[in-house]
Amino acid sequence: MFGFAGFRPLILLLVLGTAPALLRAADGGAVSVRPSGTSYIVVGFVGGFVRHTNPHHGPVVLAKRIQKDAPANTHVQVFENRHRKSAYRTILHLLDANHDGSLSVEEKTAAHIILFGQSWGASAAVLLARELNRESIPVMLTVQVDSVAKLWQKDQVIPDNVTAAANFYQPHGLIHGTHEIRAANELKTRILGNYRFDYREKPVRCEGFSWFDRIITPSHMQSECDPQLWSEVENLMRQRLESEPTNLAPESGD
Repeated sequence: MFGFAGFRPLILLLVLGTAPALLRAADGGAVSVRPSGTSYIVVGFVGGFVRHTNPHHGPVVLAKRIQKDAPANTHVQVFENRHRKSAYRTILHLLDANHDGSLSVEEKTAAHIILFGQSWGASAAVLLARELNRESIPVMLTVQVDSVAKLWQKDQVIPDNVTAAANFYQPHGLIHGTHEIRAANELKTRILGNYRFDYREKPVRCEGFSWFDRIITPSHMQSECDPQLWSEVENLMRQRLESEPTNLAPESGD
């Protein structure tokens, strides 16, 4: 039967209005611009349809914080989820150290990449990791926040070029994130955890969001602005940027 489950993807297209990205450019904005000799590449994706100039969205806020004291040759950039191809091209350009238009094995294996996002943006991060996998480009870390896949996408299986992955989700409402991610190859990818946040039990106050977000998708909205959640995402990323330790699991969880 074509019940509610059949209508849900269509509803998602109408109600997922929860996204932006960062400073410049129509399809994504750079926070740091040091393409020559880049050591770390941090790419985030915002969710839904909100423009990347929205200053309230979690990936945008986090990218600005990361940039303030990131290691010297770090490139931080946030894209709208529909501009995943632009993010892919940006990464290839940054990895092309000798600017010859192609990537050598050495340039690929030297990659230090972190991908993260919220809602459709979280799914975009996983898809981008898969595209990089086809080019044998490693990814240090992927982080998904209340990840929602579009009709033709799958966001639950992490490709084996990813060293570590974490998933943060909330379980309530019309729109809620993937509850569990898993590794395509457990020998190559460590799942740090699937961390549940319940905003019915512990609501958080969000500023700058529309009445539509507040009434129709309140829990999903709160995953965009929850300071505790994004602090844990930030800790995971900073640990990778600073020392790449072996034990990165956040304290909170199921």
